[in-house]
Amino acid sequence: MRLAFFSATKTDKRLFDSAKQNYGIEIDYFEHHLSAKTVALAEDYNAVCVFVNDDISASVIEKLHDFGIRLILLRCAGFNQVDLPAANQYGMTVLRVPNYSPMAVAEHALAMMMSLNRKTYKAYNRVRDGNFSLEGFLGFDMFGKTAAVVGTGHIGYEMARILKGLGLHVLAYDVKQNPDVLALGIEYANLDTLYEQSDIISLHVPLFNETHHLINKTSIAKMKPGVMIINTSRGGILDASAVIDALKTGQIGYLGIDVYEQEADLFFEDRSEQIIQDDIFERLLSFPNVLVTAHQGFYTKEALCHIVDTTLQNMQHFGTKLALEENRVK
Repeated sequence: MRLAFFSATKTDKRLFDSAKQNYGIEIDYFEHHLSAKTVALAEDYNAVCVFVNDDISASVIEKLHDFGIRLILLRCAGFNQVDLPAANQYGMTVLRVPNYSPMAVAEHALAMMMSLNRKTYKAYNRVRDGNFSLEGFLGFDMFGKTAAVVGTGHIGYEMARILKGLGLHVLAYDVKQNPDVLALGIEYANLDTLYEQSDIISLHVPLFNETHHLINKTSIAKMKPGVMIINTSRGGILDASAVIDALKTGQIGYLGIDVYEQEADLFFEDRSEQIIQDDIFERLLSFPNVLVTAHQGFYTKEALCHIVDTTLQNMQHFGTKLALEENRVK
């Protein structure tokens, strides 16, 4: 089985190369994102492996089908970048890594909360410059505050568990209540109640039509003045323009984002020598109470090892299934 591996990094190559011999899979790595412009690279392969900012739209899927490819491997949990109806139409199997390490993302969200609150990202640079003033670093006790966890799947559950352990009053929202969250003694509420009562809002929902720009001008207006919002799910959950307006008025007091709606043109690359053309992103970076990380919430050793093993197992099992089907036909 031959695998075309898109959006490859040095770490990807190292980890997948160390494991692939156990699965009998040949991998060729491409640094390019998969898109209509690069899909030709996938010709003569049995499957493609893609990440969060690859384009698996209908036109790309049609081309993969023409190449005889029947398997799309996602080395991530989210699948909003895949046109699933088109994949179904062309008989494509789409396999993902649904539960690589919920702790990794939840812990990163917590790190962003604490960094924003206690200004540690600013204190680090100030002390290195020989400035030991505490002015501007006033934070608040998180203990006893109300935090909302929006989306209570594997990651949301871990976030709720951590926040409750820190002594916060935790409210939860999801279209389907998680019994494990209820077992923690955490109360579910509707979104309006969460917005009105929460000092901190942490987002852990997948990106669907229903959740696109869930945080918008209307929902922000319902929140407590000075609310902290943390997004480690998908960038499209936030309407960035509405968030900027709310940062300017102080309605949003703290913003931590590990994802960005237009991140495909920015993240996972060294752009330090370039002029960034995204004015909205640059405006976000200009606020002293905004903390941005480049989609690193998943980036722990444990999570990456699980992603590698699950992705290769998915391809191996698919190959076995195809072989069995071919034998039955014969």
